[in-house]
Amino acid sequence: MDRRDFQKQFGIVGESLEMQEIIEVLQHVAPTDITVLITGESGTGKEVIAHAIHGASNRGKRPMVTVNCGAIPEGIIESELFGHERGSFTGASSERKGYFEIADGGTIFLDEIGELPVATQVKFLRILENGEFLRVGSSVARKVDVRVVAATNKDLEQEVRNGHFRQDLFYRLRSVNIRIPALRERKEDIPLLFEKFVKEFSGKNGVQYNDITPEATEYLKEYYWHGNVRELRNVVESMLVIVRGKKIDLDDVKKYLRHPVEERSLPMLMPTQNALDERQLLYRALIELKNDMLEVKNLLKGVIGTNGAQTDHSQVNVVPENVSLEEMERRMIETSLKKYHGNRRLAADELKISERTLYRKIKEYGL
Repeated sequence: MDRRDFQKQFGIVGESLEMQEIIEVLQHVAPTDITVLITGESGTGKEVIAHAIHGASNRGKRPMVTVNCGAIPEGIIESELFGHERGSFTGASSERKGYFEIADGGTIFLDEIGELPVATQVKFLRILENGEFLRVGSSVARKVDVRVVAATNKDLEQEVRNGHFRQDLFYRLRSVNIRIPALRERKEDIPLLFEKFVKEFSGKNGVQYNDITPEATEYLKEYYWHGNVRELRNVVESMLVIVRGKKIDLDDVKKYLRHPVEERSLPMLMPTQNALDERQLLYRALIELKNDMLEVKNLLKGVIGTNGAQTDHSQVNVVPENVSLEEMERRMIETSLKKYHGNRRLAADELKISERTLYRKIKEYGL
């Protein structure tokens, strides 16, 4: 299936390089039964990706059961997941199927998997390994055929180090890890998502929409979006209800986005502290300049050795002295991509730059 057709069928919006990479992975992974771990900040759309995996699989016509592990009290989570026998605990007046049995033949999506209690993780690992489980209060092993897709906004590797998540389960889960980028990391997708939400909300509620100005769109693109796609959807719906038929301009958008357009780890700027504000702005600019210089330096390390000598002639082309820095950078990226057959993660590792920077450079140079 063509990438655009795949996106349209499963409601995945985005033309950024990051989203194109995700769609490519989904098209390869979905037809299999391999376990998939979806990571990313809250509100990035992990459940949409999970539905696409299920819908494009051979299990697409079977049920997909969604379980929010963080919303189930620890005392009953095993009963909810694996079921229980009559009389197994106070209040168990009849036997009950768990979510895994209900999802038999289909897919179970375990959201917020990082919240799963450690004691339950052992039983979950067993069902991942061989499909076997025990209902609460039973000694008879049952078996199900279920594809597992899990999601979390936590750093599971850190959770393992802290003793909150089993290492063996972590390695079993991350057979395939799909990271959904934060909305601020794929700004070019914001106008597309805006239009999607406008069509959905105006069509469902009969609310008239009369376009948005370029200045307002640019402001949306530069906003930090702490709540990611979920926050954007809420802002769109709120604006449409109030504005109703009026062309949305910059002032309209600012009413709903009260935080600074771009935020980092620096303190929030206070308008009454002029001297401090200027110093913080300068500090922020210097940090960004330093980051850019470090990235260029890392790129050049691949071409020039510490003594000024050419390194690894078999991998990097000799660059004439009159070639610009941009051309040198383009050639290095092109060479690394060819070396790793288009695998951007390996290319980024070799170039010692982030994947996000590599995506941006690929787009910039049209590679």
